Amino acid sequence: MKIRAAIIGASGYSGEELVRLLLRHPRVQIACVTSRQNSGKKLADVFPKFASHPVAQRLKFVEPRLERVLKTLGANPRSAVVFLALPHGVASEWASPLWNLGVRVIDLSADFRLNSAAAYKEFYGQDHPAPRLVGRAVYGLPELYRAKIKRSRFIASPGCYPTSILVPLIPLLRAKLIQPGGIVANSLSGVSGAGRTVQENLLFCECNESVRAYGIPKHRHVPEIEQELSLAAGRRVLIQFNPHLIPVNRGILTTVCVQPSTKSGNLPAAIARCYERAYGGEPFIRLLTGTAMPDTKNVAGTNVIEIAHRVDPRTGGIILLSAEDNLTKGASGQAVQSMNILFGFPETSGLL
Repeated sequence: MKIRAAIIGASGYSGEELVRLLLRHPRVQIACVTSRQNSGKKLADVFPKFASHPVAQRLKFVEPRLERVLKTLGANPRSAVVFLALPHGVASEWASPLWNLGVRVIDLSADFRLNSAAAYKEFYGQDHPAPRLVGRAVYGLPELYRAKIKRSRFIASPGCYPTSILVPLIPLLRAKLIQPGGIVANSLSGVSGAGRTVQENLLFCECNESVRAYGIPKHRHVPEIEQELSLAAGRRVLIQFNPHLIPVNRGILTTVCVQPSTKSGNLPAAIARCYERAYGGEPFIRLLTGTAMPDTKNVAGTNVIEIAHRVDPRTGGIILLSAEDNLTKGASGQAVQSMNILFGFPETSGLL
């Protein structure tokens, strides 16, 4: 028995990645894909890479209307799942009625990642469009909140940058191996992280052979990162986050600089043990050892995040490194991973 899934906003990069993953998922049937500009077109025509798949040959994009989407989910929409691959602000328009109907929702936007409507207004420049739902969603980072995801019907899938920063940091904060102050994270992201938008600064000639910072010092992912780090540390945590755009299609490499909480004689071993306890059995976290360093080419197209760490004997500082695919582990793959947990499927289904 397959569950039925709808992808709202399936024509963007995250939507396309969801299509790719769900077409091969053994327990899911894509019942609906929405797109205003592609309404009436076959999935195979919009995404020729999927043209050989029988579902892509017959399934057509439809207008994003709630009544039409619900009809495709069958007689019991509560047994289905709806993915919201929409911009912030727009996702809330769908989340509220779906919540009222009891439909399981996995939101890839930023609308419900924050537990504070005030923080949303500060960083997104507008009042929260669905304030009564703020704090209702489970933050969908499976390796950290698996039990909560299992019991939820509303999941806010994390952002790509936050995933690359939170995964290496949170176990160390929980174990009190690092100081919660003075954290600096530098991230390099592929251009697909900006979405499938037509902007002059994202044109090929503007991005190619170029590396530039942006969103400094107040990138929109900062409150999401600080919220989760503060929960892990048990106190307020502030972070200096410096994102950069690099001329690759997909992938994020993050370097985080922190200070140890104690003068440990064998800090590298303590960090390695902490990571092993936290992530040793995780199918999508690759703990690198020896001289190996995270590399985006090793995670592109996968739901894997690589982690490594170094202790600088000269400064005493700790350097944490991670690499992920921003569209997979940083977005759609992680959403599918949460869906697998939600429905009791093997967590790796459709992702290996």
